Amino acid sequence: MLRGAVFDVVVDIRKSSSTFGAWVGIELIEENRKQQWVPPGFAHGFIVTSEWADFVYKTTDYYAPEHERCIRWNDPDLAIAWPPNLLPLPSDKDNNAPLFRRCELAG
Repeated sequence: MLRGAVFDVVVDIRKSSSTFGAWVGIELIEENRKQQWVPPGFAHGFIVTSEWADFVYKTTDYYAPEHERCIRWNDPDLAIAWPPNLLPLPSDKDNNAPLFRRCELAG
């Protein structure tokens, strides 16, 4: 996190995993200098919790849109505990994403 703050979430979407559907969320702020690793087979999402944020990703390869998937941010099965008292501003893509149980998932 270069500037600002986000709540950063990863979800295990590997169908064969014993932690399938489990999620972890941490607060990334410029003061705590934490990072979160998103391993292969995991979904990633975040919400900005400050007025603005400069958020930098390090990836293992170049962006490939054909590999992109989307899961509804407020999926009831995942029940991600997004920070309370924030007004989410999801994109149309996020609002129209399928529920977790209907997503194309990792093996």
